[in-house]
Amino acid sequence: MSALFDEWTKLAEHIGEVCVAEKRIIVGAESCTGGLIAAVLTSVSGSSAWLDRTFVTYSNEAKMEMLGVSAQTLDQFGAVSSETACEMAAGAFRTGRATMAYSVTGVAGPTGGTLTKPVGMVCFGFATVQGVSAVTRHFKGDRSAVREQSVNFVLGELARKSG
Repeated sequence: MSALFDEWTKLAEHIGEVCVAEKRIIVGAESCTGGLIAAVLTSVSGSSAWLDRTFVTYSNEAKMEMLGVSAQTLDQFGAVSSETACEMAAGAFRTGRATMAYSVTGVAGPTGGTLTKPVGMVCFGFATVQGVSAVTRHFKGDRSAVREQSVNFVLGELARKSG
């Protein structure tokens, strides 16, 4: 494995330790990262104690069918939007025994960017019993770099929110 994956795994181990100690359960929904965050989280032995499930919802249809994202939200705001990220996180949160959910949707590139949604724009959603929030980041680099920075961001937020 790469040094970066090892770094991510250490962060995931910390997230897992806090989740076990505080009886927290994570669920996730990924689009542009295609399950990469789930791969990191499940690289930790015993992660089934604190990771319930993750969804890879790359298409709009999958977002609607699996997470309950509304067609109206997708039509009005698009797949890459804070509104969609919120609905993805909320939908994932409702599916299982979660205490915390994350979502990620973005334009990893090199194609697909527009003036208003350029390559590197990634929207993240987070849901708990207290509510749902979203944040948008603009990352630089190629497809791999955008995906890596997205993983870094989610793991950092999960670590911050879980402890």
